[in-house]
Amino acid sequence: MTNFWIGVLRIAFLCLVVLIPSTAVFAEEPTAAVARPPVPTIDVRQMFADGGAIGYIIVALSLAMLALIFEHLLTIRRRTLMPEGLSEDIQKLIAQGQIKVAEERSVASHSFLGYLLAAGLREIELGYSAVEKAMEDAAAQQAARLMRKIEYLSMISTVAPMLGLMGTVWGMILAFMEFERKANPQVSELAPGIYKALVTTLFGLIVAIPAIAAFGFFRNRIDELVAQTALTVEQVFADFKRSSARRRDERRTSAAADPASATPARRETRG
Repeated sequence: MTNFWIGVLRIAFLCLVVLIPSTAVFAEEPTAAVARPPVPTIDVRQMFADGGAIGYIIVALSLAMLALIFEHLLTIRRRTLMPEGLSEDIQKLIAQGQIKVAEERSVASHSFLGYLLAAGLREIELGYSAVEKAMEDAAAQQAARLMRKIEYLSMISTVAPMLGLMGTVWGMILAFMEFERKANPQVSELAPGIYKALVTTLFGLIVAIPAIAAFGFFRNRIDELVAQTALTVEQVFADFKRSSARRRDERRTSAAADPASATPARRETRG
């Protein structure tokens, strides 16, 4: 029994030896946490105040950017540029020979697809070649108009960081002017001025990054919708193209079968 209690005491002593340093470490952690310097926080309102006039201009550009993005999301989309059912209606009207009604229906849609169809219908009496040329010109014109529309986002993505850089340069000039007024300024005295100077650069980048991303997104969307619209108008005039080609082949066949009737026509043309 004596040996047993001696063993128990030894185990208890070893446990105390192990636990006492650990307890001391855990006891020191709150003290270390209290002694740790506080993490600096960013006051958004103060940052807007530090941005000055240039900061407010960049904020105004950000609001314009958001308005443009919202407007483009509503107007540069398939449903707006290519109304559902328009191509099928125009194709039926062309098959029925109601060219004037088809042109009025296309113009009334006020859409990219309608503009191309109306341009082709105006030249339908001159044959498919004239129709195709008119639609190509109309597509190029409307695509350029859409690209000019989103160019404002590209301009904002360029102007915003330049304004931020200008504000930063001006702030750095004011900060380093402290060297001229003071013989040996402390770093803590220069830090606030440098911090304020960098605020406008941050604002400019915050505006420029989403602006350039939105510009790329809408540019790709325009390219895709323009290609889809061009394919759609070709399908609308597919029957007219085939009928025009068939009539042309028939005229060639009849002219080849009756060369005597074609000779006076050639002589009359020369005369």
